[in-house]
Order: sequence, then structure tokens, then C-alpha cells
Amino acid sequence: MSWLMKYPVAALAFLIPAIAVAASGPVGLGSNGGKFGDWTAASYGSGGAKICYAFTDAQSSTPSWKSRGTVMLTVTERAGTRDEVTLAAGYTYPPKPSVKLSVGAQSIDFYTQGGTAFTTSGAAAIAAFKTGNTAEAVSTGPHGHPVTDDFSLAGFSDAYDAIVKACP
Repeated sequence: MSWLMKYPVAALAFLIPAIAVAASGPVGLGSNGGKFGDWTAASYGSGGAKICYAFTDAQSSTPSWKSRGTVMLTVTERAGTRDEVTLAAGYTYPPKPSVKLSVGAQSIDFYTQGGTAFTTSGAAAIAAFKTGNTAEAVSTGPHGHPVTDDFSLAGFSDAYDAIVKACP
């Protein structure tokens, strides 16, 4: 007989903290588990500390290399910060890189810190994402060569609406 069956109260005492930790992690928004086309919408935390975000991975990257981390485009809503648009490069940007994200004819500049690029034009980026089909990020790679990452915008508007509703 296993100890779980022999000591059910002890087993519950052991499992309750594990369940609580799992329950406090990110939660997909909406009845579809947070999936909106090529975008995912989720929230983390509660009350004034609640963060809501929508994200998508790059559909293609040129050049590609095996040691590169995840390339992700994210929009975040939280108390005091609205429409924060970031780009995770999957590598540490070199000093003074150039990072531009284009949606159709609209070009959005980013500044960098470590492996993340940020825009000060979040509202403009959101407006472009809502009307575009794809976004293309062109940045300076780790050895000074250009890197291009392409993102789908399919499902963005619904994912964005879900995070704004969850974090008004």
C-alpha cells in the first residue's frame, strides 16, 4: 500500500501547496484558453498587480541559427502602463543597434535593453497591428549583420480586446 493511500491527510497537505502554486500562474483569457489566431492572450496576478499580455512568436527569421532563443512580439497592459509593445530578440542586442518594426507602410522605432526592444509609440503600434496582416522587425544582429523576423497579426485585435477587458 502506498503512503498516499495510508496517510490521505498527509497527502492532501503535500498537494495543496502545489495546487496553489499552479493556480497562481498565467491564465489564458477567454473561453478558447487564450488562443486568438496566431496570438495568445493571458493574465498573471490579481488586483493592482495584475498584468495582461498578448503575444506571438516569429513565423520566420533570417538568418536562423540554432543557439538563438525565442523571438516574440508582446503587448502588455498593467496598472500605470498601457500598450507596452516589446520585441524579444532571442539574443542580446549589440551596442547602439537599430530596431524597426514595419506594418505595411508604417515604421515603428524601438530602443533596446539587453535582449528586449521597446517602443515609445505603443499606441501607434497597436493601431498598425489592428489594420495589418503581418509585421516585420529588422534589427542589428549580434555580429552587426541585419536580422529579419516576421510576425503574423492574425487574431491580434481579438487578443488585444481580451487583455484590455481583463486589465481595464
